[in-house]
Amino acid sequence: MDSIVRSSSHSGTISIKVTGLTPGTTYYSKPFASNNLGTGYGDIDQFTTDDFLVTTNPISLITQTTARCGGYIPGNGGVSIIARGVCWDVSPNPTTALNKTVDGSGTGTFVSDLTGLRPSTTYYARAYVSAREGTAYGSEKIFTTTQAAIPTVTTTAISSVTVSSAVTGGTVTSDGGATVTDRGICWNTTGNPTVTNSKISLGSGSGSYSGSLSGLQPNSLYFIKAYAVNSSGTGYGNEVILRTYGGTVTDIDGNIYNTVNIGNQSWMVGNLKTTKFSDGSAIPLVTENTIWSGLTTPGRCWYNNSEMVNKDYGQLYNWYAVNTTTLCPAGWHVPTDAEWTTMTTYLGSLPGAQLKEAGTLHWTSNTNGTNRSGFTGLPGGYRTSNGTFSYIGSSAYWWTSTLYYTTRARYRSLTSTSTSVVSSYNYLNYGFSVRCMKVL
Repeated sequence: MDSIVRSSSHSGTISIKVTGLTPGTTYYSKPFASNNLGTGYGDIDQFTTDDFLVTTNPISLITQTTARCGGYIPGNGGVSIIARGVCWDVSPNPTTALNKTVDGSGTGTFVSDLTGLRPSTTYYARAYVSAREGTAYGSEKIFTTTQAAIPTVTTTAISSVTVSSAVTGGTVTSDGGATVTDRGICWNTTGNPTVTNSKISLGSGSGSYSGSLSGLQPNSLYFIKAYAVNSSGTGYGNEVILRTYGGTVTDIDGNIYNTVNIGNQSWMVGNLKTTKFSDGSAIPLVTENTIWSGLTTPGRCWYNNSEMVNKDYGQLYNWYAVNTTTLCPAGWHVPTDAEWTTMTTYLGSLPGAQLKEAGTLHWTSNTNGTNRSGFTGLPGGYRTSNGTFSYIGSSAYWWTSTLYYTTRARYRSLTSTSTSVVSSYNYLNYGFSVRCMKVL
């Protein structure tokens, strides 16, 4: 359909401004004049409107999920620019009906940040400029986002250990820029496990997860890692060590202790808690400092006299209780200093680290504890000969049954930083933890 623009002049030269044209379009025009006899036409003229051009800038700052682009608009072609920006898609010739940025209006240079991209994906992008008359696009640029990193994952400390099972898990702290499609736990008996070894799958995505390892062998050593998988590969957590238990033993109060075999010895996993000797007679509970300091007979206490707060660490006993030979369950005994040496010699390198419970559930700091032995040494602290308490959470002290001389006996100790097991001696009315053992 032809368009008509009329002038108010009736004769002479006329000049008319034509508006509403489309940029970059060729038009044909001719003048006309009408009177009562009809309409006369002049010669046909041809003209093309200026295009409102936009140039697409090079792609830069490409990451797994973002990139930077932009454009340049040299002029507006006589129209009013409404919006400008960059549009993109995974297919060629993207338009503003798809993904786009809006980066102001007007001419000149503009910068566009493309977000929400997928790793390892090829995209097509071009700048655009929009006016009421239409949208113009710049040249197309092609780019590929960088590859996703493998996930970052940590391994959860071992808990709920039995003779054939344990509970652990992991936390996916970063998906690496791509969806975690599988996560779980893997383990073996030789170290540095991977998903080619035994494993359990525990879902997908980021965050924390846990699960139970079952079908394990008693008194066996396992190496465990959390894992997480995305399109770039498999990430592994830190390695943790699990020693399954060999069985249980129950004291006269009904407290149940797991046991672990170390060489030809079986040891309680946990410090003694009994309130009675194995013959049924009571072990006096002594809370008063003055009474404790004067004892030359058996006595026991909880650290700071608080059972509810410190029950995990077991009770503290003076050596007079140890010297009765009935402190441990029937068939078990307080080890001699020589039996401790047999155990630490069997462990070999860094026995202190192998005996300490790993992590900081009970230790306030723990620089090297692996619990490779399964002994699960806990820092129960001690009670001095004057009745005061010290070092819970940072040091472990266990009586031996070996008398050093008349007023002192041997004990073994660990600290949060030690890798060896110290052998020393102290007064008989000190309060130390006790571990019972038996020879297999």
